[in-house]
Amino acid sequence: MVLGWNIFPFVAALAALLSAVAAVCAALREERGRRLAIASAIGGIAILAAFVAMLWLTLERPPLRTMGETRLWYSLFLLLAGLVTYLRWRYRWIMGFSTLLATVFMIVNIAKPELHDHTLMPALQSVWFVPHVSIYMFSYALLGCATLLSLYGLWRPSAELDEAIGRVMSSGIAFFTIGMLSGALWAKEAWGTYWNLDPKEAWAAATWGLYLLALHLAPHRRRLYYAIVITAFLALQMCWWGVNYLPNAARSEHTYTMQK
Repeated sequence: MVLGWNIFPFVAALAALLSAVAAVCAALREERGRRLAIASAIGGIAILAAFVAMLWLTLERPPLRTMGETRLWYSLFLLLAGLVTYLRWRYRWIMGFSTLLATVFMIVNIAKPELHDHTLMPALQSVWFVPHVSIYMFSYALLGCATLLSLYGLWRPSAELDEAIGRVMSSGIAFFTIGMLSGALWAKEAWGTYWNLDPKEAWAAATWGLYLLALHLAPHRRRLYYAIVITAFLALQMCWWGVNYLPNAARSEHTYTMQK
């Protein structure tokens, strides 16, 4: 395990604490609470971002290769997405949802630490590597927030919630689409074709289709709308890491091992 990853539990605890303070303060209606929420959220994001930067320098490569590294970026982008949504649309409860999900992924990284090394496979030594993966992770974060809101909507639906889900999900779909397009250009550079019907690519297409369905349905049939958003997020999880457990995962061009 690389030097630096050992301190992650302390970094995660501090980032989660500051984000939780931000979520509580954001729920208050007074202006002082809002200022404190923004300051605490920025502090939590900055601490996690600093750790990502330190890991990048330590590894001498972008920390975007392993599942643990992508979970780290996902946690960072979840906190960022929560803050941006709060600033843009003043949804006071959004930072609570994003903090909860980010904390879960940080706990997973603490419970399942991975070995990290300096090696970067030839296919990953591309100018598309960082923008493609980081754009995808940011879209996953936005879509994760939309999913948490939809789960809440199953219990307490409202027009305000529908508006929040639609706005956050639309932004997530936009970034997801850019991620797919950049991935196609990267595939053309690396393998000579834009699309190979690789398992990961197939699940990405299925996920994209489900979110488009939700977007066009929204929100004429409210509970069905929430259910499709949640189902799409489950498909996204399959696209992100679930495909690694499929029987043909070893033959996937998206599986990067030391032998590739």
